[in-house]
Amino acid sequence: MDVTKYCPEKIFTPEEAVQKIKNGSRVFVGTGCGEPQQLIKAMVDDPHIQDIIIYQMLSSTLARYVEDPNFLNRFSLKLFFISVSMRQAAFEGKIDYIPVYLSQIPQIFYSQEIGLDVALIQVSPPDRFGFCSLGISVDITLAGMQSAMTVIAQINPEMPRTWGDSLVHVDEIDFLVLHEESVVEMQHREKNNYVAERIGHYINQMVDDGATIQVGFGHLPNAVVSYLDDKKDLGLHTQVITDGLLPLFKKKVINNRNKSYLPGRAVASLCMGSRELYDYVNDNPMFYFRSSEFVNDPNVIAKNDNFISISSALELDLTGQICTDSKDYLFYSGIGDQVDFIRGSALSKGGFSIIVIPSTAQNGKVSRIVPHLSEGAGVATTRGDIDIVITEYGIAELRRKSIYQRVIELAQVAHPRFRNQLIEEAKKRRYIFPDQLPPTSQDLLFLDNYHSTMSLPMGKSISFRPLLPSDEFESRHFFYSLQENTIYYRFFHKRKVFSRKMLQGQWASVDYRRNMSIIGFRQLGKRKQIVAIGSYAEIDRETAEVAFVVKEEIHSMGIGSHLLDLLENIAKENQYKRFTATVLAENRKMIRVFQKRYPHAKMARSGGSEVEIEMPFDPEPEF
Repeated sequence: MDVTKYCPEKIFTPEEAVQKIKNGSRVFVGTGCGEPQQLIKAMVDDPHIQDIIIYQMLSSTLARYVEDPNFLNRFSLKLFFISVSMRQAAFEGKIDYIPVYLSQIPQIFYSQEIGLDVALIQVSPPDRFGFCSLGISVDITLAGMQSAMTVIAQINPEMPRTWGDSLVHVDEIDFLVLHEESVVEMQHREKNNYVAERIGHYINQMVDDGATIQVGFGHLPNAVVSYLDDKKDLGLHTQVITDGLLPLFKKKVINNRNKSYLPGRAVASLCMGSRELYDYVNDNPMFYFRSSEFVNDPNVIAKNDNFISISSALELDLTGQICTDSKDYLFYSGIGDQVDFIRGSALSKGGFSIIVIPSTAQNGKVSRIVPHLSEGAGVATTRGDIDIVITEYGIAELRRKSIYQRVIELAQVAHPRFRNQLIEEAKKRRYIFPDQLPPTSQDLLFLDNYHSTMSLPMGKSISFRPLLPSDEFESRHFFYSLQENTIYYRFFHKRKVFSRKMLQGQWASVDYRRNMSIIGFRQLGKRKQIVAIGSYAEIDRETAEVAFVVKEEIHSMGIGSHLLDLLENIAKENQYKRFTATVLAENRKMIRVFQKRYPHAKMARSGGSEVEIEMPFDPEPEF
C-alpha cells in the first residue's frame, strides 16, 4: 500500500508529528532495538515540548540526552527495565525505575492504571492490505500503542516484518512519519569466556534433547546457550531472541519440532541483536511474536512440557533468595521476565529453572553467593521459587531442599576461596550444625570425567558420579533402606544407625584422589534416589581398599562390576596398583564379583570368618 495515496493527510515530518504532543503528556516509547530513533530525536529537539513523562522498557536512544540538565528539566523517565546504557543515570538518580513483572505491564496500560496520552512506535512499511508490523518489538509496545489516545508511528523500511500479533493497520495510527534509518543493534559484550565455557558445560548436562528452553536477559545466558549446539530438536519460548541463539537456529538445533504447545513455532516478544539476526527473523514464519502478557504468562509457559528456564542473577544468598535488579541501593537492571518463567517452568510437566551466576564479582574479590543479600538489595525471586543454580564450579539443586541442604549445595559450588567463610557464616546464623565440615576447596571440574550411565532391563538406567557433600541426606536414606543382611555383609555387624556425624566425617571433605566414593542413582520424577555406593580408600601409596553395596532389587545386574571398573580406572589415574578388600566368607556373591574381575586375585582367610582379597590391576606373571 502506498500511504501517500491512501492516507496523505496522516503523513508528517518528524518535527511536525511531535508537535501533536501536548505539554504534560504521558508518552510511551517503543522498546529497545525497536524504538523510533528519529521521533525521539525530534521530540527532544523541540524546545516547546515541556513536562513530559516518558514510559519505556530498555531505553537506548534516550541515553544520549540524560546528561543534559535541560533535558531532565523537560522530561521525566520512568523505565520498567534499566538497560546498560542507562545504568549510570539510574545510579545518579536521573531516572525512575518501576519494578514490575513483564507479564503484568500490558494490563497496567489497558486498565489505565498507567494512562498514556501518546505512543511513539516504529513499524515496517505496510503490505498491500495496509498492515504494518511492529517487527522486533511487540512485547509491551502492542499494549502501549493500543492504550494511548494518540499514536505516532515511524515507518522504517529497515524494520523487519514478523509473524504473530505484530500487525498494525495504518487505520490504527494517527500520524505517520516516513523515515528510513538503521534499526538499533545490540551486541553483547564478551566478558569472562572461561566462566561462560564452564557454566555452558554444566548447562549442556541439564538440557535434554527435545526440551523447550527460555533464555533470559544478560550476557551470560546469551553466552552459555552456544554450548547446546550438540542437542537435537530443541524448542524456544522466550521473551527476547538474541544473537546467541542464531547459530542454534541455523544448525536446526532449535527447530521446535517436539514442542507440546505451538509446535513448529519459536515464540518470543522481542528481538535484540545484530542486523544478521534481524534479517533472519524477517518474514520468517517460524517466529511467532506475541505480547508479553501472553509470552510471559506462567500458565501459557506451563503448556510447554519439559520447559527449562535459563536466567541470571547479581547475587544469591545461602537460603536461595535472588537479587536481579539492584546492587546495594543502586538500581542496576530490572525484575524483567525471570519470575514469570521460573513459575511457568515449575508448572510445566518435567520442567525446571536454572539460575546461572559467576561465583565471584569484582575480579574475584567478592563472592556472588553470600550469607545474606547486600543491604538495599531487592529480592526478585524468593527462596520458595528457586530450583537449580549453576556456577563455574558445578550444579546446586535447591528445589524443595531445607536451609541446611541449601547451604551445603551452594557452598559446594561457590568459589573455593569463599567456601569455608560461607560455612562459618551459616553456623553463626544457625543454618547448619556447629560441627559441620566445609566442602573441599578443590576445583572439582575434573570429576565430570567420572560420570557414566549404565542401561538396565525394561528401559531403565543408572547414572554414576562421584559422591558430593550434598548427597548426605540421600545417602542416609539409601543405607536405611537396605535389608539387615546387606548391611551386615557391608559393615560386618548389624548397624542400626547411620548418623549425620558418621556420614559427614567420611564424605564432607572427600579427597577424591586418595579416597573416592562413586554413587549410582536413578531418577524418580524430579528426585534422585541412590541405589549403589562404591568406595576406595588409600592403604599405602600403591594400595587402596575397596568396598561397595548395591540395593537388593537390582542385584545380579552387573552394577557391582560396573562400580569396580569405574573405581579401578580412577585409582590407576592416581598411581595405585592394586585393590584390597575384606569380605565375610559367607558373602559369596561379593567374592564372585571380585574373582570375575580379578582372576589373579590372592585370597587368604583372616580371623576365620573373613577373607582378605588382594587384587592387582595388571595380571602378575605366572611361574
